Amino acid sequence: MSEKDKSSSVPGKSRRDFLKAGALAAAGFMIVPRHVLGGPGFLAPSDRLVIAGIGVGGKGESDIASFFNSGKADIGYLCDVDDRRAANSRLKFPKAKYYKDYREMLDKEAKHIDAVSISTPDHNHAVQAMAAMQLGKHVYVQKPLTHDIYEARALTEAAKRYKVVTQMGNQGASGDGVRQLREWYDAGVIGDVHTVYCWTDRPVWPQGISWPAGKAEVPKELDWDLWLGTAPYKDYVEKLVPFNWRGWWDYGTGALGDMGCHLIEAPFSVLGLQHATDVQASVGSVYVDEFKRGYFPESCPPSSHVTLNFPKTPKTKGPVKLHWMDGGIQPERPEELGPNEVFGDGGNGILFVGTKGKMMASTYAENPRLLPTSRTAEVQVKQKLARVPNSSAGHYAQWVEGCLAGYGKKELSAPFEISGPLTEALLMANLAIRGNDVRKARAEGNGFDYLGRNIKLLWDNQNMRITNLDEVNQFVKREYRSGWSLGV
Repeated sequence: MSEKDKSSSVPGKSRRDFLKAGALAAAGFMIVPRHVLGGPGFLAPSDRLVIAGIGVGGKGESDIASFFNSGKADIGYLCDVDDRRAANSRLKFPKAKYYKDYREMLDKEAKHIDAVSISTPDHNHAVQAMAAMQLGKHVYVQKPLTHDIYEARALTEAAKRYKVVTQMGNQGASGDGVRQLREWYDAGVIGDVHTVYCWTDRPVWPQGISWPAGKAEVPKELDWDLWLGTAPYKDYVEKLVPFNWRGWWDYGTGALGDMGCHLIEAPFSVLGLQHATDVQASVGSVYVDEFKRGYFPESCPPSSHVTLNFPKTPKTKGPVKLHWMDGGIQPERPEELGPNEVFGDGGNGILFVGTKGKMMASTYAENPRLLPTSRTAEVQVKQKLARVPNSSAGHYAQWVEGCLAGYGKKELSAPFEISGPLTEALLMANLAIRGNDVRKARAEGNGFDYLGRNIKLLWDNQNMRITNLDEVNQFVKREYRSGWSLGV
């Protein structure tokens, strides 16, 4: 419970106000929020968390259902810019009041809400989460935490400032797999790790293409202007909503944003990684005709290989090199892996290379294995890390319990203090990817020089900027469309 909520629930609150709150609950709210039930620290026998969902279709639909299934949360409010996407959630939670504009919902209903779940396109995460935190509301935000590095830093700092309970939606952080990997590493089973590989077969949406020509009629159920939010105005085009926005830089963060948090989280947790010192990338291109390769700066590339360097941590003896590969690119198979054994989970994986051995895992750090895989059953280490009840599926209930307990009272797997730096790292990798399309015209003709190719970008973490290619710093903190602000 936030300080703001505490101040609204001091003894002496008028009986009229209390009865008014009760009348509102009877009129349709599923339960009176915690902060109107008693003084600081008060826990009612029926204590439950009242959650508002922003973005309640697709992943948002399953998110709020998981919170409700924890047995200690009620879904009091639903918000979505697209009535079609919201339909199922509205059927499941018919007593929840429905809004299209999250700003209107928070303005009118803040005193009735304990916590907010956000599952919208990447480009609107930060403004929605910040608005909720500034009202003292606990927040759960789908991965990646934000679209830009500046936003990730701002949300991380805001969580501490407003003393709210936070969680990012990378469920693998609550899984048993990453804890097994940590225990093997801490026991010295594979020695000191100096190199890590993470890879994915994503994207499974269009990338490396030009923006569609023409425009289409906006569906009557969709508020297109609200969907655009912070992004530059463009006319509506077919097949962008609800999923293919991921491949466009104005809205999404590509394969890294979609899968990076699920795969890079394990190296961060196992090795204690924080902020990278430098990054470089190579990207795939497409042929627009038989003689010409195409690069489309508005669209994420079809594939990429990024190398991030991290400084020594308390858990390593030296720096760590992390390779990210997407678009189906994979690292060389380890010699210790049998010729017919699956590498990672086939499409995705994580490989730790140590001085005494190797270990790998699948998406979400599931199915951790030592290499050769026969060692997995042979090597026994003492379990030292507590497991989250129900493993990765318990990620939702863990946040609900944390919110009910209050800021700083319970350990969470992916609070912003952890998921913020993780998000910054994968967005820094995107700086290198976008750097491959930073161009300037050649003085001698109509061709282009690609400034960001074939160089290593050097990162000044304190000032959040690349020091040797200023042109990519425009992507560290983008300009919002007029009328939109992070409010800091």
